[in-house]
Amino acid sequence: MNVKTIAAAAAFAVAAVTIASAADEPQAVRQQMMKGVGQAMGALVAITKGEKPYDAEVVKASLTTFSKAGKAFPDLFPVGSETGAETEASPKIWQSMDDFKAKSLKFSADADAVLAAMPADQAGVAAAVKTLGANCSGCHEAYRIKK
Repeated sequence: MNVKTIAAAAAFAVAAVTIASAADEPQAVRQQMMKGVGQAMGALVAITKGEKPYDAEVVKASLTTFSKAGKAFPDLFPVGSETGAETEASPKIWQSMDDFKAKSLKFSADADAVLAAMPADQAGVAAAVKTLGANCSGCHEAYRIKK
């Protein structure tokens, strides 16, 4: 294993421990998960901009983060977690939970599809970012309170 693979595994392990330790605080868990998604997206955007070279392991780790987060995210919005921990979650989530879940699962499915085709270069990563970024934007516009 190279350093990047070990670093990605370590980051995932830290996130898992954080999620487990904050299991009774869904706001904190979902905020931590979104930070991981943001970091993964940032890594892909850096490749698309040419700030970082194409790295298949980074691309795979980022897409895997998206896939797992998209599947797990809807479960982090139980009734009663609408406020607290400086949440940016809109009350619209609980009013339209089926749509919210569908958007999250679409993000995961799109990440899985991109992962199955595995972008082989900077242009492929750029196409993936365009698709996945549209998922992020659509959900954030509908279900995130901007602070």
